[in-house]
Amino acid sequence: MATLARDIAGPTSAAVTNVTPLDADTAWAAFMRRDRRWDGRVVGAVHTTGIYCKPSCPAKRPKRENVTFYRDGAEASAAGYRACLRCKPDEVGRDREAVAKAVTIIEQAEEAPTLTELASAVGYAPHHFQRIFKRDLGVSPAEYARGLRTQRAQSALRANGRVTDAVYEAGYSGPSGFYSDAKERLGMTPSAWRDGGRGETIRWTHFDSPLGQMLIAATSKGICRLTFDDSEASLKRLFPNATIVKDDGGLRELVEGALTAIQEPLAAPDLPIDVAGTAFQEAVWRELRTIPAGETRSYADIAAAIGHPKAVRAVGTANGDNHVCVLIPCHRVIRSDGSLGGYGGGIERKKKLLDSEKPSPQSSLPL
Repeated sequence: MATLARDIAGPTSAAVTNVTPLDADTAWAAFMRRDRRWDGRVVGAVHTTGIYCKPSCPAKRPKRENVTFYRDGAEASAAGYRACLRCKPDEVGRDREAVAKAVTIIEQAEEAPTLTELASAVGYAPHHFQRIFKRDLGVSPAEYARGLRTQRAQSALRANGRVTDAVYEAGYSGPSGFYSDAKERLGMTPSAWRDGGRGETIRWTHFDSPLGQMLIAATSKGICRLTFDDSEASLKRLFPNATIVKDDGGLRELVEGALTAIQEPLAAPDLPIDVAGTAFQEAVWRELRTIPAGETRSYADIAAAIGHPKAVRAVGTANGDNHVCVLIPCHRVIRSDGSLGGYGGGIERKKKLLDSEKPSPQSSLPL
């Protein structure tokens, strides 16, 4: 795999010194799809023009052999390139610093600051800052604050089991906001979440798919588990205090939707999903759902997209912790070298799922 140190070729060769290796193939792929999520993480310098750009630059793409990748504008400038006047790549660093500062403000605040307050603190117009915050982290400032409070609430519930204490320890001003956020994010009330699903009814059934037997389970809100070669025992382990009910007929529509997602990925319906995890896990799962059918991403791509480029191994763990396969398409994540990597349902199933998403008349899995 090409690295930045081996890929240097431009106005000066001094830029090779002390450069950390960078996956140039991954960087090129980000440029080809004009991926805004990579802005600020890499710049591409064009030998023929002497200009460097950010990945989302709208300009026409040069030939691959004419591009060298650097981690930032400073490295590119040191190599003799100048910033593109169209995409203004050096401004991305300022955006990143503003987002990082806003995250610190949110995490240290007793009550979640408003968008206007945050934007003012970092020197941006509110609507512009909302856009760059969501571009970098995948969620709005308000969603980030809610996720942080929910994560703190979960920790408080684990620590002492008292919902009332968790309300204030998590930074809520009162119980109403706590319950509203928890129901939206967890799909269960805080007490039910703390008690392993107490008070919840989870319906489940087995069904045959082109890839073998599958288990599907759902709360009143949506699908909470979709797995291969699984049993009721896993539900009892995950939700020991919930009412677990086998329901072959009541889940028919969800089963049909899941089968469509397997057999005709491009026609997959938008099925309701009810899953909960840490803020990091949920960020990974949200990003997985943005990968279009027929495309793949590397673990490094996902880590960078959620704002944690060094957390590649943690992304792999979160990927493996996914409870709803296919619908949260962890099978679309591969290694940077192009190999498939692992998969909870087995590598052969992963290969068949990816093959079924290739745009050809024969791509659908046979019944």
